[in-house]
Amino acid sequence: MSQFQLLRSTRFAPLFVVQFLGAFNDNVFRFALIIFISFSLAESVGTDPGTLVVLSGGIFILPFFLFSALAGQIADKYEKSRIIKNVKFAEIFIMLFAAMAFWIGNLALLFFVLFLMGSQSAFFGPLKYAILPQHLEQRELTGGNGLIQMGTYTAILLGGIVGGMLAAVAGIGTVAVALCVVMLAICGWLMAHRIPQAAPSDSTLELEWNLAAATWRLLQIAASNRVTLVIILAISWFWFLGATFLSLVPTYAKETLYADERAVTMMNVAFTVGIGFGSLLCERSSRGRIELGLVPLGALGVSLFSLDFFLHGNAYSPAAQLTGTTFFSHHPATRAFCDLVLIGGFGAIFIVPLYAALQARVTEEFRARIMAALNVTNAAFMVTSALFTMVLLANGASIAGIFGLVALLNLVALIILSVALPEFADRAWAIVLHREK
Repeated sequence: MSQFQLLRSTRFAPLFVVQFLGAFNDNVFRFALIIFISFSLAESVGTDPGTLVVLSGGIFILPFFLFSALAGQIADKYEKSRIIKNVKFAEIFIMLFAAMAFWIGNLALLFFVLFLMGSQSAFFGPLKYAILPQHLEQRELTGGNGLIQMGTYTAILLGGIVGGMLAAVAGIGTVAVALCVVMLAICGWLMAHRIPQAAPSDSTLELEWNLAAATWRLLQIAASNRVTLVIILAISWFWFLGATFLSLVPTYAKETLYADERAVTMMNVAFTVGIGFGSLLCERSSRGRIELGLVPLGALGVSLFSLDFFLHGNAYSPAAQLTGTTFFSHHPATRAFCDLVLIGGFGAIFIVPLYAALQARVTEEFRARIMAALNVTNAAFMVTSALFTMVLLANGASIAGIFGLVALLNLVALIILSVALPEFADRAWAIVLHREK
C-alpha cells in the first residue's frame, strides 16, 4: 500500500485526522493566547509580554516532564483506542474551560488551561506512536510516520494562522476562538471513535503512581538498550533543531528582512512545505524499508543549508517593507525561503526513519513507555533550545550566526551518533554507492 493510500485506510486515516485536529487545536489556542497576552492581558497585569509568552511555552511543556511516565504505562496496560477516545473526550471539557477563561479574560485561568492542554498532549503522544505498529505493517511504518510528521507541522502552521486571525477579530475575537477550539475538540472526539482497537501490550502491568520514581525508571528502561537510546537522542536532537529554527524565523523575517505579517507567514510556510516534501521523498527513497541510512544524509542537508542561511543571512535589508506580493522580489528573502524549505525537507528525511525504527525495534511490551521516555527527552531538548537561543541573543549573536552555529553543532552530533550506532554511516554509504545490504 502506497503512502497516500494509507489516508483512505481505516487502519490509519482516523488516527491521522485525530492527530491533525489535536495539533491544530493546540496551536489555535496557543497563538490566540499569545495575541491576547501581547495586546491586552499583559498590560492589565503589568508584566512584560515577552516574559509571559516565554512562560506560556514553559507551562505547556511542563506536563511532558510530569506525566509522560504515567501516560506510557497506561498506554501499554490498556486497549489503546479506548484510551484515545477518553483523552479526546477530556479535551472537550478542557476547551470548554478555555472558552470560559477567554470570555472572562483571566490570565491565570488561561495558563491553567494551557497546562491541561499540555497534559492531554502528554497522554496522547505515547498512544499515537505505539498504536501505529499495531495497525500498520513494518513496510508501511516509514510512510505512516512521514504522513504524521507532515500533518503535525501543517497543523501547527495552520493553527497558528487561524488562532492569530480569530484573536484579531475586533470585538468578537474571544468568542470566535472559544467556539473554534470547542468545535475542533468535539470533531476530534467523534473521529477517535473510528480508530480500530489495539490490544494492550502488557495488561498485567502495575501502574507506578510516584511520578518522579516512574519517570526515572522510564528513562532507565530507555537507556538500557544502546540502540534505543541512540535513536531517542537522535530524535530529540531533531526537536532541538526544529525548536531553534522555528523560534528564530519570525524575528529574522521581521527585523532583518523588514517583513510584514503576510511575509512572516510565508517564511513559516517554507519550513512546513519542506517537511511535507521531505516526508514524501523519505517514503519513496526507503522503498518500503526502514532505512536508517537516510538519517546522516538528512543531517548533512540540514547543516549545508543552515550554513548557506548563515552566509547570506546578514545581507542588506530591503529599501521598503516586504509584503506578501513583494517578498520574492528581494533576493535575500528568496534565498532564505529556499534555505528553509530545504532545511525542512532534509529535516524530514532525518526524523521520519528514526521514528519508524524506534517503533519497529522496541518490543511491544514496552513500546508506549519508550515513546513516553522520548516525550521526556524531547521536552528537555526543546527547553535547552530555548535557553540556548536566549543566551546567544542576549550576548549579541545574530540570528544568522545562530543558524551557522547550529549547523556546526549538527555535524558534531552526526559524528557522535554515527560512532555510537555505526549502522547510520554503513547504510548511508550503501545508499550513496548503490550497494544494497
